[in-house]
Amino acid sequence: MIGRLALLGCLLTNAAQAQSSDAGYRVGVVSESGDIVTWLKPGETGLTVDRVVPVGLMPSDIDGPHNITVSPDGKSYYVTIAHGTPYGPLWKLNYAGDSLVGRAQVELFPTTITVTPDGQFAFVANSDFHGDHPRVNVVSVVHTPTMTKITDIPACDMPHGVKVNHGGTRVYISCMHSDEILQLDVATFEISRRAKTGDGHAMTAAAAGHECSPTFVSVSPDDKRLYVACNYGNSLQVWDAATLTKVKEIPVGKGAYNVEPSPDGKLVIVTNKKDQSVSLIDAVRLTEIARIPTSKKIVHGVAYSPDNRLAYISSESIGADPGAVDVIDLAAKKLVASISIPGQPTGITILRSPITSARR
Repeated sequence: MIGRLALLGCLLTNAAQAQSSDAGYRVGVVSESGDIVTWLKPGETGLTVDRVVPVGLMPSDIDGPHNITVSPDGKSYYVTIAHGTPYGPLWKLNYAGDSLVGRAQVELFPTTITVTPDGQFAFVANSDFHGDHPRVNVVSVVHTPTMTKITDIPACDMPHGVKVNHGGTRVYISCMHSDEILQLDVATFEISRRAKTGDGHAMTAAAAGHECSPTFVSVSPDDKRLYVACNYGNSLQVWDAATLTKVKEIPVGKGAYNVEPSPDGKLVIVTNKKDQSVSLIDAVRLTEIARIPTSKKIVHGVAYSPDNRLAYISSESIGADPGAVDVIDLAAKKLVASISIPGQPTGITILRSPITSARR
């Protein structure tokens, strides 16, 4: 296992010395087997390392940071730590100085996070990857100002994706093994609706039907549509949020994993984890308009520049071969830059207008 100091050295070697204009935002990515958060600075020729932040508590084992998201005010960020004894926690860190604000213990193998627009609540999917299934896993609710867990909501078998709508009224959950999406009402912390995305996880090939296995769900900027990545179905499902009915299913690359609409709502990107590509979807016509190869094989997360010009794609490591964050020009529909990131990069996010006090 590569040591943490070696990972830090590898990343800092990538840091460019040349000065460039500040884009006014940073790209954050967590490395699951490296126990680090890497903040990247966009520039005219791609990305450079701004700083590297160690996370985790276990000195001789991997803590496993899996996902990252930013508070609505941009002053702090949240990281899920997948491994624990036995439960994993949610960490909150200040962006200025990267100091730990607090930790909240959640449940078995926490994966994705979503934070309400008022910044008061975080919802965490506990995927329980290593437990016995079928079983009902929970979504944890954390009061973020105090980093206190309020409750665990029984949800479904292997919840993996969580996303709050822009109005802050509903949270949508994608459930891999039970093959469904859920609607959770923020006001009551209760699940109000369920809809099947497929026939469910088959234990044998003979029993297999049409299985979606939704790994992630996201919400259009106007809150009218839901986008669901079908990992087994190799497709993107588009749902009407008002009626929770499926509008269309669009074939994409193999192993669809993450999905996000662009800030202006015109495009949707699906990461194809088993296809070394991302699918670019026209959000109006609901058709795939490009399939763009990535620099690494195992494609994971997606985030957008605030001006809608660029997409940032994280790809995981394979053994000693590092992962990467790729930069895709959305107008040209092609990869234009890439930076190596060691230690299994997974979750990725954007922080706008960061505090730029000197820390280098």
